[in-house]
Amino acid sequence: MLNDKLIVWLLRIYLLLVFVFIFMPIVTSVVFSFNSDRFPSLPLGHFTWHWYDKVYNDSETWDAIKTSIVVALSASLLATIIGFCTAYTDFRYNFKFKNAYLALALLPPTIPLIILALAMLAWFSKLGISGQIWALIIAHTVLGAPFAMAIIRLRLQQMDKDLESAAWNLGASEWATMRHVIIPFALPSIISALCLTMAVSFDEFAIAWFVSGLNKSVPVVILEILQGNVDPQINAIGSFVFATTMTLVVIAQLFLFTKNPQ
Repeated sequence: MLNDKLIVWLLRIYLLLVFVFIFMPIVTSVVFSFNSDRFPSLPLGHFTWHWYDKVYNDSETWDAIKTSIVVALSASLLATIIGFCTAYTDFRYNFKFKNAYLALALLPPTIPLIILALAMLAWFSKLGISGQIWALIIAHTVLGAPFAMAIIRLRLQQMDKDLESAAWNLGASEWATMRHVIIPFALPSIISALCLTMAVSFDEFAIAWFVSGLNKSVPVVILEILQGNVDPQINAIGSFVFATTMTLVVIAQLFLFTKNPQ
């Protein structure tokens, strides 16, 4: 009994240290975003909103935020639709080369982002849409769809397949069954997929750097500021990005672990 308690406490301490290791740099960045000194050093200066005011009055940053929001909303919606269709196909049908189909559906996140970005840049250039906002939406849809598919597929695997047959036997059409049985059951995972793919899109940098052109997203603007000089604006913008993505991830987790309907 004593050994079990010791192991539990050691695991808790280990988990705490992992969280400290991961989040301490982010917390430090947030703290320095309210520091009056230009350079991140100790001791801290006095508390100030100056860097947030500077970001608030910067039109380029607002353009980047608008671009990121439009791209994230559009890409997450498209990625979730594609992910749902892919997951339902896996749930509903058995066909030859199904494993290959699933492997291809989950392939994009396994490809190094730089290689994926270069391939998309070449392809979009041939299509004549390189540098347009649609190119960024398509790129982030490709990147996010596998995440949406995996989340929704996990939920559908918990569903009794006889529910569909029961609905058909009661006279429901396939569309009615989809509307009243499948989608309500999968709805928590659909919302979770929307939030998670939105967070992935909002936070993604490598692909956006290659294909966005003049339609810069927030992470691209952060890098451009960082390349120029040490500017505490980065801490302010980074804090905003962190708060946004963490909120979306937390919402996604809450819906992901929603209990199955009885």
